[in-house]
Amino acid sequence: MKCPFCSYPEDRVVDSRTSQEGSAIRRRRECLQCNKRFTTYERVEPAVQLVVKKDGSREPYDRPKLLGGMRRACEKRPVSLEQLEAETDRIEQALLEQGESEVPSERIGELVMEALYRLDQVAYVRFASVYREFKDVNAFMDEIKTLLRTGAPAGDRG
Repeated sequence: MKCPFCSYPEDRVVDSRTSQEGSAIRRRRECLQCNKRFTTYERVEPAVQLVVKKDGSREPYDRPKLLGGMRRACEKRPVSLEQLEAETDRIEQALLEQGESEVPSERIGELVMEALYRLDQVAYVRFASVYREFKDVNAFMDEIKTLLRTGAPAGDRG
């Protein structure tokens, strides 16, 4: 593991513990050259290897991309990185339970919207406006009205 500060290849583990959900091991490390400390996480690589995009193309599953989209939706909202990490873990667990090596991007998008709805409804609407590709303000307003009227996102109504 290279030090993120000086790139020295050797460090020592100062502390090691399981994350709250038990899905990762958090390690505090100290660089043996510059003595700065940093944190690493060990996770089981998810079984979902490929995401099938709307156009039929496939790309490797990318946890940082998923987390980044959620972070953008939650920008300047009272949602912590730990909450987003926990929701990302839940999404990955739901995908693992499906037992498929390929998953449609739509399925991931719906899981993200469910997670954001639980965390912060403003972040949910932000994400939905991009994900559902609202064509105009009226479509955006319809989603908000549905949210206010039913207390549930439009995609959750049967």
